[in-house]
Amino acid sequence: MENQVQLIGNLGMDPESKQISDSLKASFTLATNTVYRDGDGNKKTMTDWHNVVAWGGLAQTITQYVKKGDKIGIAGRLVTRSYEDEKGTKKYYTEVIAKDLLMLGSKRSEKN
Repeated sequence: MENQVQLIGNLGMDPESKQISDSLKASFTLATNTVYRDGDGNKKTMTDWHNVVAWGGLAQTITQYVKKGDKIGIAGRLVTRSYEDEKGTKKYYTEVIAKDLLMLGSKRSEKN
């Protein structure tokens, strides 16, 4: 079975990029919304936040063209890592390693 995830959402921050060895890394958060009705029939929206990382040419494209608030679609795989905090408690961190990008929404107008 293949580890694959597809998300459509809005960037919660401008992508942060850094050069690591010979490759560029871009990281950002992506907000996705789920709309549902509660027990009383009231419409509710639940927002989930995802940590996303892209490498190489995709990282360069994301850094150059995508900004906070933009609506995008990404496809990639989930990676979960664990570490121990200063108190010795085991913590888990899950992120999406992006492989494909789809820029959605209207074209941003240039302002001079």
